[in-house]
Amino acid sequence: MDYSFNSAWWMRNRHAQTILPRFFRPLQKVPVQFEELTTPDGDFLELAWAQKKRPDAPLAIILHGLEGNINSFYAKGMLKALTRSGFDAVLMHFRNCSRAANKLPRAYHSGETSDLGFLIHTLKQRFVDRPLYAVGFSLGGNVLAKYLGEQRQHSGLQGAAVISAPHHLSSSCQVIRKSCYGLYQKYLLDRMKRSFSRKLDTIADVLAVNEQQLHAINDLWQFDNLITAPLHGFDGAEDYYTQASAQNYLKHIVTPTLLIHAQDDPMLSSQTVPQSEQVSDSVTLAVSRKGGHVGFISGNNPFKPEFWLEKAVPHYFNSLSAKSHV
Repeated sequence: MDYSFNSAWWMRNRHAQTILPRFFRPLQKVPVQFEELTTPDGDFLELAWAQKKRPDAPLAIILHGLEGNINSFYAKGMLKALTRSGFDAVLMHFRNCSRAANKLPRAYHSGETSDLGFLIHTLKQRFVDRPLYAVGFSLGGNVLAKYLGEQRQHSGLQGAAVISAPHHLSSSCQVIRKSCYGLYQKYLLDRMKRSFSRKLDTIADVLAVNEQQLHAINDLWQFDNLITAPLHGFDGAEDYYTQASAQNYLKHIVTPTLLIHAQDDPMLSSQTVPQSEQVSDSVTLAVSRKGGHVGFISGNNPFKPEFWLEKAVPHYFNSLSAKSHV
């Protein structure tokens, strides 16, 4: 398969590619079974397993984006596409993105890879002979790319796909603050504040912030500077962005990885667009002119849009599986 994306003629606008896909599938249902996995530090990860399980099928992990969950349109779509392509699939909710708030003060952030590592280790122990793959969207893509670069040949994965990841967090934060008249920033901040309001009592011993102060935050950089960074041991927002960005890890990836990115992504900076000299030989770059942020809608019929990602990622994983069998 040629991993070059061609945008639908009726959806060339980058904001349309980013915003409209969620409205194409308002009633899509993907039945899942939830599992609560206890972490080594006494917290938990909520997993959402596709119900169609096959004992010998390869496994695929799905990582959602900032404040996403199993109900995110791209998560449901990919879960369904992977199961249709012969995989067992499971979505990992980052801490505090599950149905219940997580127990500890810490939550999740763009560079936190230990929970992903723990899940991979757990699944490798449970399913010793089954190949394991992972796909990450946006923030989840940055987490996955950073994990792959950290672990190199010890990732535990046979293949990976990284989609619309903010590999350069500082510059991308500045883009989100201004893009589409601040619409993306407001959408994300509203969700982040609603999510963190569930655990204000839990973080009270770490951060002196009350509900009024939390809801007064109206800027993404400010949220990361006042909440995300100190809660997770960083010296302010810029220190967090520097340490958590995956860009410097891309050259160290050993696992075969499909890296999908659109140059017109309205939520990420041009510095985030991966260049060939920035990635290892194990990375297949699929950088397109159009596609928006986690959009990539193709097809000629506006009443029947095609979700290109749901074809490209399963095909890539199956191609790797076929090579391993050979």
